Amino acid sequence: MSNLDPIDDHILRELAINGRITNLQLADRVGLSPSACLRRVQELERSGVITGYRAVLNPGAMGIGVTAYIEVGLSEHSKATLERFERAVSRSPEVIECHNITGTIEYLLRIECADLAAYKTFHTDLLGALPQVNSITSYIVLGSPKDLRG
Repeated sequence: MSNLDPIDDHILRELAINGRITNLQLADRVGLSPSACLRRVQELERSGVITGYRAVLNPGAMGIGVTAYIEVGLSEHSKATLERFERAVSRSPEVIECHNITGTIEYLLRIECADLAAYKTFHTDLLGALPQVNSITSYIVLGSPKDLRG
């Protein structure tokens, strides 16, 4: 479903803000009858536009004090090297996101740790110990004035 109309866009924006909104409330906000709204939401789900619903978590309440983005450059660009790196980071609970990207480095990671000491351990004992890692550049998040990830 690649041809979203303005009503579908409005439904998606409302659900991104509050995925637990009732169908009746959603229908009222987007100007549809409840049955028409439900049909549209079900079609957005069926077509894969909506892939799921999640809880938005408070990192501080979960003991997470440090979020960082890390650029990782690899020493080789072979498929086997990429797969070994991806397997290693997929086993790490600190890695929340791993993106293979274009540019001068191969990966961008988002990690979450309890504190800077835990980040240093992750940086040294996991990333620094991987033989395929050639460069690591870290960016510690100081604040997130806008974060629309669900």
